[in-house]
Amino acid sequence: MLVNTKEMLTQAQQGKYAVAAFNVYNLETAQAAIQVSERESTPVIIALGERYFPTVYVEGFAAMIKAMAEKVKVPVALHLDHAYEKESIVRAIRAGFTSVMYDGSKYDLAQNIHFTKEIVEIAHMAGVSVEAEIGSVARGAFSDEEEGDGTLTDPQAAKSFVAETNVDFLAAAIGTVHGMYKGEPKIDLSLLEKIREAVGIPLVLHGGSGTPDDVLKKAIELGICKVNVNTEISMAAVSYLQTCIEKQQMAHLSTIMAEMQQAMEPVMTKFVRLLSKK
Repeated sequence: MLVNTKEMLTQAQQGKYAVAAFNVYNLETAQAAIQVSERESTPVIIALGERYFPTVYVEGFAAMIKAMAEKVKVPVALHLDHAYEKESIVRAIRAGFTSVMYDGSKYDLAQNIHFTKEIVEIAHMAGVSVEAEIGSVARGAFSDEEEGDGTLTDPQAAKSFVAETNVDFLAAAIGTVHGMYKGEPKIDLSLLEKIREAVGIPLVLHGGSGTPDDVLKKAIELGICKVNVNTEISMAAVSYLQTCIEKQQMAHLSTIMAEMQQAMEPVMTKFVRLLSKK
């Protein structure tokens, strides 16, 4: 069933667990995420980044996810990830997304507040919840995300931001990266604790891939309710494709896509169980 993302994360906050937000790009990635969620009896967030709009028919994608969500008993949310343009956000809202992320992290605090507030007003009129970001997540290895400068979230700035924008959940930059870490992860959990004290809404962690399990568990204890996962899933699929090519077999595309989906599911299962504390 398709649900509002705010409702899903509010329940996660109350239950002190986190929901996996899996970035998907096609039918197979979406099916893998929803089927794993159904098997594990956990909610799931299907996330489509704005950067995929040139290659994904957004309205058709949203209709596909809504149809798939109707067939399962677990809660499914449809989220627009890292959007920079108001036009993209309005398009996603009209298509039926249950939440959108406006990323104004490149702006100073006053500008970020101004632009985010406008998006919140538009989205809330449609019953859609909004994620925003204070600070910036740097880009690691094997990521297709935009480059961030790695600025960590200031707790007091976050407090002011949430109060002035009425945003529903907040991405906290505490040292994780988009993609895989190029060295030893340097994640500031003490900073997360201060952000939690300053902000009452659900917190989001971008950069779940490669983040040590014990760090993720502690982050959830400190208020993280949503964890974005992208690169590890992509790597599992690409690794399967590389193996298939190395075997030099002229397999049928239908077989390749089905087996690629199977290759992604163990990674998703790992995260679902970890975040839901199973």
